Amino acid sequence: MDKLIRVNDEPLPWEEKLNINRILELKNYTFKMLVIKVNGKLVKKDQYDKFFIPPGADIKVIHLISGG
Repeated sequence: MDKLIRVNDEPLPWEEKLNINRILELKNYTFKMLVIKVNGKLVKKDQYDKFFIPPGADIKVIHLISGG
């Protein structure tokens, strides 16, 4: 059985050394103002390439909107 993760409630195959930058690339997320949570834990932008996703993880990618 293949290992999966969930990104915004959509299944995605898990792979070795999968990090936040790779997920953003796979999902074509290019928006600059994002908040990323993995299993409820906030991941800071400077950790996107160092934070490896465990199998079965639940990832939330939240687009921040600003305005005035």
